[in-house]
Amino acid sequence: MSKRWLIRAALLCVLILLAVLIVTQLVTRDRDPAPREERLTVPEGWRASQVYAAGDKALGLDRGSTERAARKSELKLPAEADGNPEGYLFPATYPVAEDSGARSLLSFMVNTANSTFAESGLGEAAERSGLSVYETVALASIVQAEADTPEDMGRVARVVHNRLDQDMALQMDSTLNYALKRSSLDTSHGDTRIDSPYNTYQRRGLPPTPIGNPGPDALRAVAKPPKGDWLYFVTVRPGDTRFTSDHAEHERNVEEFNRAQREDDSDS
Repeated sequence: MSKRWLIRAALLCVLILLAVLIVTQLVTRDRDPAPREERLTVPEGWRASQVYAAGDKALGLDRGSTERAARKSELKLPAEADGNPEGYLFPATYPVAEDSGARSLLSFMVNTANSTFAESGLGEAAERSGLSVYETVALASIVQAEADTPEDMGRVARVVHNRLDQDMALQMDSTLNYALKRSSLDTSHGDTRIDSPYNTYQRRGLPPTPIGNPGPDALRAVAKPPKGDWLYFVTVRPGDTRFTSDHAEHERNVEEFNRAQREDDSDS
């Protein structure tokens, strides 16, 4: 076998390999990359502002993009919401693909909320209480913010219903926190005097919108609250929420809460 033939054979192999590489690169370049899925988890009770910020991060968007999309998107919301999806960004874990957009993600959340509300009997509960579904979602958002356990959520729901029935101001710190864009256990006398439609110390009835996005436990609590005559409650310590219909007893519970707070402050 001559050297010239060996050289020609080697060159032919090189040319074949180059051809294969070129074809492979062309095919790979023209093929769409496989979408990489991520997850966005919305915890129960998150406010819309928190969902927007998490959406921007998950989608790799500029700050404020998801909030702007919420204002511009035609989401399936009740007319009472006036385009504001607060309360309807249902807490769950959502897949976020590379080609996902803010509008599609928000629609997914709102559609999930609507289907969950229907399945949880929220419409029937609203009819029994004389509220609209939207108002019942607002009630559930208060329950979500005010209680930690399913049992306490049911009792808080009953307190809200009892106060509404007696035309009493709800006096919920959670609605003040929403107005003040904070989360705090400390409510001052000055806080209760702020001029806001979310000030349920000064204004009777439910706030004009939900104050967060309630989860399944809060929805169940609102759909089927336990019977009871409670009008007051306070969480003296974590795990120790006290309900009563007696104002004097409530004042004693509040004083115990304040004493516990002072002790915690002195220890820190």
